[in-house]
Amino acid sequence: MRYKITSLQSSIKELASQTRGVLTKAHRIIVSVVKTPFSIFENGSKGDYMLTYATWQEPTIKFEVDESYKGALEVLRWSYAQYGDDIVYACSFGIEGIVLIDLISKVKPNATIVFLDTDVHFKETYETIERVKQKYPQLTIKMQKPKLTLEEQKEQYGDELWKSNPNQCCDIRKIKPLHEALSGAKAWISGLRREQSPTRQHTNFINRDDKFKSIKICPLIHWSWKEIWRYVSKHDLTYNPLHDQGYPSIGCEHCTQPAFTMDDLRAGRWQGTGKTECGLHE
Repeated sequence: MRYKITSLQSSIKELASQTRGVLTKAHRIIVSVVKTPFSIFENGSKGDYMLTYATWQEPTIKFEVDESYKGALEVLRWSYAQYGDDIVYACSFGIEGIVLIDLISKVKPNATIVFLDTDVHFKETYETIERVKQKYPQLTIKMQKPKLTLEEQKEQYGDELWKSNPNQCCDIRKIKPLHEALSGAKAWISGLRREQSPTRQHTNFINRDDKFKSIKICPLIHWSWKEIWRYVSKHDLTYNPLHDQGYPSIGCEHCTQPAFTMDDLRAGRWQGTGKTECGLHE
């Protein structure tokens, strides 16, 4: 039997009439109320009420956009309560990623983080990952690699595929690996911000991701570029030194150049190709 939540008070009142004071059952359902703001089920089974791609309905939960975290910490608490170990953070280890890792560590210190290791990232990026591992030793950081090595890709598709066909290169080295990384997960976390580019202006905290058939959680949507850096400075967080050399957005070495405009922080990605996204968020 399914119960709709109208308020905690009405839920408890209905609970009392349904359970006739059986406290063990009441405890299970009250825990369910806390964990999922959408619906609860009499049997308290997590699998029955988890919000997934298959059970998607427009979320009714409202997260407070507070002064300190702009809703991010509350969103992360809800996400890990909802999905537990069935949620993955796909991190590029750019400056937004550094903020998210620190916030995640406050909520779930042993969370799983996936880095899409294309084998063509800047050395500074790999060095940043090592420093993050030292700062947050409980985190599980997985280096997700493509099935094809660079040499195998060259043999099959020609040399420097990132120049001749950047979309195909991203598909091989980023999109397919993320599909693999998310194969056992119900949801994933992304560091998208609405301010980053015109294609990201309508991103919500909780999104139905048709590309990866998943739920995509975006805790930082209301953060500005200045607020990201203010947080990093306040908490003395390590970050990729390329940010100090004119790279607001950092991807693979061959496809990333410094950006000289604050109007589009991703202007340095795939310059001259007409490409604006790697395909993960399209």
